[in-house]
Amino acid sequence: MITSKKFSLVEVLKWTKVEIIIFIFIAAIPTILYDVLGYKWLAIPWLPVALVGTAVAFLIGFRNNASYDRLWEARKIWGAIVNSSRTWGIVVKDFITNKHPEIELSEEELTKIHTNFIYRHIGWLAALRYQMGKSKAWENSQASLSEEYKKVFKMFKGENDLETELDKYFSESEKEHLSPKKNKATQIISIQSSELKKIWEIGLIDNFRHLKLQGMLE
Repeated sequence: MITSKKFSLVEVLKWTKVEIIIFIFIAAIPTILYDVLGYKWLAIPWLPVALVGTAVAFLIGFRNNASYDRLWEARKIWGAIVNSSRTWGIVVKDFITNKHPEIELSEEELTKIHTNFIYRHIGWLAALRYQMGKSKAWENSQASLSEEYKKVFKMFKGENDLETELDKYFSESEKEHLSPKKNKATQIISIQSSELKKIWEIGLIDNFRHLKLQGMLE
């Protein structure tokens, strides 16, 4: 996702330099043939040029609108993640209490449960961040341009690989469960759901709070 309000000329040139060189080369061939070598039969009437230009203008307009829609969709999702993350931390601490269970837990045990749920959520954010940062085959067919784009716009590159990053947030059994999984972000949500079910079964949360927390995971 691009968060800059504007792009400098240097950034635009860095990102489009390959295309600019290609277009200059293509445009130079008919120009040299027509002006230097005298092949006047290469001249094209303005009417087909105008028709093609109009079609290209419509195409670019539609693509720009589609690109903006995708950007705005990403911005809304990002805002929703930020708000939901804050709310998750709040409701986990306020909903999971000693109000409902028959056998009360100590403050240390409650704090550990709260910490585990919040850490797993941070781990989910890390997994999602790494997955979204991966290059996709459909994003750009030219890997060199994609790499140049990442340099110019400073796309995220983690200091550690995802496995190392997740070590900070999960227990050994959870890491073993996640290790072979391809879509780790989805699997983390599954773990959260399973842990919510466990604390509901022992009475730490009632039905309403269980449904509310499950709804947030959705």
